[in-house]
Amino acid sequence: MSGLPPAGFPDGLRNTVRHELVGRQLDEQLAARFPVGRRLRVLDVGLAHGTQALRLARAGHEVTALEADAATVAAVRTALAAEPAGIRERVRLIEGDGRDTGAHFTPGAFDIVLCHGVLMHVEEPDPLLAGLARVLAPGGLLSLVVRNADALALRPGLTGDWAAALAAFDSPYCLDPSSGARLRADRRETLTATLAGIGAPLRAWYGVRVFTDLPAAAVPGPPGPDGVPAAGLDAVLAAEERAGRTDPYRAVAGLLHLCGVRGG
Repeated sequence: MSGLPPAGFPDGLRNTVRHELVGRQLDEQLAARFPVGRRLRVLDVGLAHGTQALRLARAGHEVTALEADAATVAAVRTALAAEPAGIRERVRLIEGDGRDTGAHFTPGAFDIVLCHGVLMHVEEPDPLLAGLARVLAPGGLLSLVVRNADALALRPGLTGDWAAALAAFDSPYCLDPSSGARLRADRRETLTATLAGIGAPLRAWYGVRVFTDLPAAAVPGPPGPDGVPAAGLDAVLAAEERAGRTDPYRAVAGLLHLCGVRGG
């Protein structure tokens, strides 16, 4: 486990599954592409709660976070203040739009660029992705977490919302089950072509939340006394991790984690 807080049930379960699996998958890609012990230069665009940024800083990497929302920057700065001095010194927070990487950074400035949960809020993602590829060093890793457009009908269908399920076949948009915000989804085949076009072709992909992407009230299985499923969090993560690597399950996950490499 990555040191995440215990999962609350069930929205906390969804978030824990997401962050834990993405962290494991990211570690796997880094281990395959970079020497052990190398301090990497990381850019996290749209850092949300700062989960992956802090995790990578704790692992010894130099992390720059670019976030447009001032309140989010302030919250992550507060969380960072509780970390040891050595970790705080490895994190730089910048308030700014992810589409303006060219104004902040030079080409090839980073070994890793994270863009997790951002494209779902962007109507035209191609310019953003091109800018992210530009700041990657040769051989650098571009990590994207996106809402899966090929699975949009599953959530409403499994909860009996047939009108929404039918509408999902013809629209790339969905509603976030927690906030109700309108989100845009991406298709893997479209992003594969985009990544090839910007010089960071897809080299690996995973499904995230195959079984736990349902709205709060519809996550199956009764919670145990600590708020997690009676089966235990380890069992949930094991099943999700296996499904996220296995066809055909990973293709219908709620989220996709795509990893491109600059220069192939």
